[in-house]
Amino acid sequence: MDRPPSSRADGSGPSRWARADLAYCSNVHPGADLESVLGHLAGPVRAVRERRGIDRMGAGLWLSAQAAARLDGACRPLAAALAAAGIELFTLNGFPHGDFHHARVKEGVYAPAWDAPERLRYTLSLARILTDCLAPGAACGTISTLPLGFAPTWNAVRQARALTQLCLLAEGLARLAAHSGRAIRVCLEPEPGCVLESTTDALTLFERDLPAAARAAGVAREAIGNHLGLCYDICHQAVQFEDCAGSLARLADAGVKVGKIQVSCALQIDHPSPAVLAGVARDFSEPRYLHQVRTLVPAGSGPAALTGRMDLPEALGDPGFPRTHPWRVHFHVPINTRALAQPGLSTTQAAIGAALDWLAGTTGPGPHLEVETYTWQVLPAGLRPSDPAALTGGLVAELQWLEAQLHRRGMLS
Repeated sequence: MDRPPSSRADGSGPSRWARADLAYCSNVHPGADLESVLGHLAGPVRAVRERRGIDRMGAGLWLSAQAAARLDGACRPLAAALAAAGIELFTLNGFPHGDFHHARVKEGVYAPAWDAPERLRYTLSLARILTDCLAPGAACGTISTLPLGFAPTWNAVRQARALTQLCLLAEGLARLAAHSGRAIRVCLEPEPGCVLESTTDALTLFERDLPAAARAAGVAREAIGNHLGLCYDICHQAVQFEDCAGSLARLADAGVKVGKIQVSCALQIDHPSPAVLAGVARDFSEPRYLHQVRTLVPAGSGPAALTGRMDLPEALGDPGFPRTHPWRVHFHVPINTRALAQPGLSTTQAAIGAALDWLAGTTGPGPHLEVETYTWQVLPAGLRPSDPAALTGGLVAELQWLEAQLHRRGMLS
């Protein structure tokens, strides 16, 4: 099933989520080896569940390629750790292949890209692990993955290889489902600066490019439809200045399955004045992650043009980059944050509300919902947790905020 456990089995009625269905992504916790993963389950993930006061909780687990290689075909340690922590697994983050908390990640997070055999092997390994550890009663799990690759290094040859590998992935997932009776959907996650960065890019992939590649590879189109989909990261699409409700409606109208929504929030610089940007440079220009920047520039009587830079230091250091309209920055901030202490700064929290409003108007099975704020340890001092207990409190506050938003819209069961 492509739905949270609480959704109605017949698919009727509005989409609803129980508190236990709401997950946060464990990529906030450093450590790429298996021992770290098991330690996170016993420690901070369990602590979040207990602080929320629930007996069972879903989790979005990040497994690096290193950890996945040890678990593939030998899942008992993970299954035991999940059970001991009271955690039910229904989604994995398969985007970062290596150490996501290295001193410098930046564009390295996009390697290996989808044209590389290592990416296909890693993702199929994750699919087997998720099949073996999927929560009881769940017939389908989701895995988020990168949006093909990093745009500046992409070309037609790499695109063709990536499409072929996605077809092979769908074929492999179909075989796995036929054998296990449990379906896995791999969901590509558009991101600014990548091959797929907009909803239009995603629609082109699913409506034109993948069907053509499937025909050429002799892969059934049903395998594509049943086992590939989209992970809609609200932060990413807000940075692109997309209307999130409109984007989700376009995807639904085209029959593109959104298997997972990452509930996330971006930094907005409302007034990019010299004084405000000096504060941004001090507090948000950090060396670990890539922080793409976008702004809308008026274009006469036509629609405003989207322009951007690949990283925040580049935008800050370019006097030619427009400073007349708000900037949006791919810097995840806690989802329960509407405004920041620094003058001239806010967040794209309203985009989350727009996405939830759209979900409230849908019926039947809904996507997995996963809070993804992986940047807690690189936030400015006023927001950064001072110790593990403070991080737990921050993660719980995000999930409580999401619960309240769902409750307001009649979507919390």
